[in-house]
Amino acid sequence: MMETKYPTEALKCWNKAKILRENYYKDFAEAHDKGGLRWVGGAWSFDAIPAGLGDDVYSLTGEPYGATVAFNDKFALECHEATEARGFARDLCSYMRNYWGSILINKYAWPQFSEEFPKPDFIWQDHICCSHAKWYQVASDLEGGIPMFDIDVSVGPYEELTEHKINYIVGQMQDGIKWLEKITGRDYDDELLIKAVKNEFRSCHYWAAICELNKAIPAPLDEKSMYSLYVLGTLKKSAKWTADFYEKELYPEVKDRVVRGIAAVGNEKCRIMTDTQPPWAFLRIFRYLEQYGCVSIGSLYTFGLIGLWEDKEDGTWGPRSIPNIEITNRDEALRALADWNLSKPEWQHFYHPKLKSDMMIRIAKEWKLDGVFLHFNRGCEGLSLGIAENRLAIQKAGIPTMPFEGNMGDEREFDLERTMKRVDTFMESIRVEKIK
Repeated sequence: MMETKYPTEALKCWNKAKILRENYYKDFAEAHDKGGLRWVGGAWSFDAIPAGLGDDVYSLTGEPYGATVAFNDKFALECHEATEARGFARDLCSYMRNYWGSILINKYAWPQFSEEFPKPDFIWQDHICCSHAKWYQVASDLEGGIPMFDIDVSVGPYEELTEHKINYIVGQMQDGIKWLEKITGRDYDDELLIKAVKNEFRSCHYWAAICELNKAIPAPLDEKSMYSLYVLGTLKKSAKWTADFYEKELYPEVKDRVVRGIAAVGNEKCRIMTDTQPPWAFLRIFRYLEQYGCVSIGSLYTFGLIGLWEDKEDGTWGPRSIPNIEITNRDEALRALADWNLSKPEWQHFYHPKLKSDMMIRIAKEWKLDGVFLHFNRGCEGLSLGIAENRLAIQKAGIPTMPFEGNMGDEREFDLERTMKRVDTFMESIRVEKIK
């Protein structure tokens, strides 16, 4: 057995995270059996708002579901072939194609809960990525016309936020609540909305606080493990169970790992980050990095998809503080929710590559990294936007980069052997040798 530089141990709350995730997909499949409602939409949709319809309202977020399909390459291939046979282009968002394919072949990615794809009662979506609204417009058509409401949130970067822009989004939210009451026949409960908004504040704050702990050397978490943890916030960030898990279980445990010097990679001697979604069918690439004592401490994607950040007094990047405001009514809750979401790091770089470059350079410096891996991801038009400009900016800042090509959700477009050779070349260039 190889002697390690730092002690390692498994996360104690790992199984709890798996159970929470499985329960989420189980609850969606069985919602109608319990007299509840089902809705679908993106991981960035304002899921705190449908929470006002009752405690028996269950969701299925599309991007995590598409990633779940992608992880099972045989199931994903079925989905891709079904969408291509229907005439959909192969260069569309691969999560979207996985989702549509699951509908077309009428199979649920969690067959232990339901063999058939569970049909939702309504679609609740927002629109910032070029695919978002069209994704669910097609999904609605494929399932025979599911009622759909979409909120336009593309009002510009957070640093240029104005009251007028907040009003624009809140007005759509107010219309959306009236629409929800009409299509479900239920009365809306503002107290449930307020609770959900506060839960979302906690979920986003504490996930960022967990990622911040990876500034420590050795890093207490590695990115491959983080994928199974951040996903809870992408499933239902406004749920009490998500907020409680991050605040009361995961954060204290990771903080304790830092205090005791527990490492994610026992022979850590090299630290890198990635940028967007990984090729889900080939996560073993992260285990290959460990042969070099290399740990990926995360990415702008894992940090900022759900986690919210702000400048701290000492000039560092840290978790955005939970708003210290009293929320007493619907309008106050919606305004706070709109402002909170518009500060998402991953929303900023839809407007200009420099915004993404600046954040990645900041992470590289504050988390003490040796390099950045850039996934030229043909499966996501939105988060790959401007990636060539990002590479140039990061290199100009003096940080080595390693680009590689692939697709987050379509394993046919990723060459594992070629990528491993690129890793070998990159490690040689920064003078890091394999551990013998």
